[in-house]
Amino acid sequence: MTAVGQQSSSGGMSIGTVLDRLRPDFPDVTISKIRFLEAEGLISPERTASGYRRFSVQDCERLKYVLTAQRDHYLPLKVIKEQLDALDEGATVAAVDGPARGPRRGPRALALAPAVSPTEFLGERRVRMSRADLLERAGVDEPFLLDLQKAGLLTAGPAGYFDEDAVVLVRTAAAMAQYGLEVRHLRAFKLAADREATLLAQVAGPVALGRDAGARDRAEELVRELAALSLTLHTSLVKAAVRGVLD
Repeated sequence: MTAVGQQSSSGGMSIGTVLDRLRPDFPDVTISKIRFLEAEGLISPERTASGYRRFSVQDCERLKYVLTAQRDHYLPLKVIKEQLDALDEGATVAAVDGPARGPRRGPRALALAPAVSPTEFLGERRVRMSRADLLERAGVDEPFLLDLQKAGLLTAGPAGYFDEDAVVLVRTAAAMAQYGLEVRHLRAFKLAADREATLLAQVAGPVALGRDAGARDRAEELVRELAALSLTLHTSLVKAAVRGVLD
C-alpha cells in the first residue's frame, strides 16, 4: 500500500475529482461522507485562499485506507484514526491491505472492533422482494409469516416489499421454532432490540441536531458503530449467561 500520511501538494484535486477516484472501489461514498471524515480528523486537505478544498494524492490514499478499514475490517473510526496517527508517526502497523509504516496497534484495534460490521446498518437496501419471493427464499408458509408480522417482528417497506434482512430474520425465527420457541416467545428479542435502539437514539440525537454540515452524517456513523458494538456486547453477555445456566 502507498503511504497514507498527509503531505502538502501544489494544485491538488477538487473534492469531485477525489469522489470520481474513489467510486470505482467504493460506490456508496458521497461528498458528504468525505466532508464528514474530514470533520472527524481523518483527513486534512489544504484550503485555497477562497476556502476550497484541495486534496493531494496522499489524501486520496488516506481516504481509501479509511473506507477499506470500515468495509473489510469493520473498524470503528476512533480505531482507524489511531492507526492513521500511528502511520503519521512513522512506525509499523498491520495495514488493511498490506504492510505499512507505523506503530503496532493492530491487536488493540482488533480487540475494539465489533463482531458485526457497522455497514450492516446502512439504511439503503438494493434488493426488493415481494411477499411470495420472501416465502420462497425463507422456506416458510404464509401463516408463519403472518404470525411474525402480528408480533411486530417483521415489517414490510412502504411499498410492501422486503429486503435481505427480512430473509435472515424469517429463517432465523423458523430455525428457533424447530427448538420449540414460538413466535410469541420471540417478542422478548424484539422488545430488547427496541430498547437498544432507543438508547442509541438518545446518544446520536444531540449529534444530529448540530449546526455544522456534517452533523447528520456524524450521527448516522455513530449509530452504525454503536449498533455493531451493542451486538458484540449482547453476544458476549448471552455466552456468559448460557455458561452460567449450563453450570
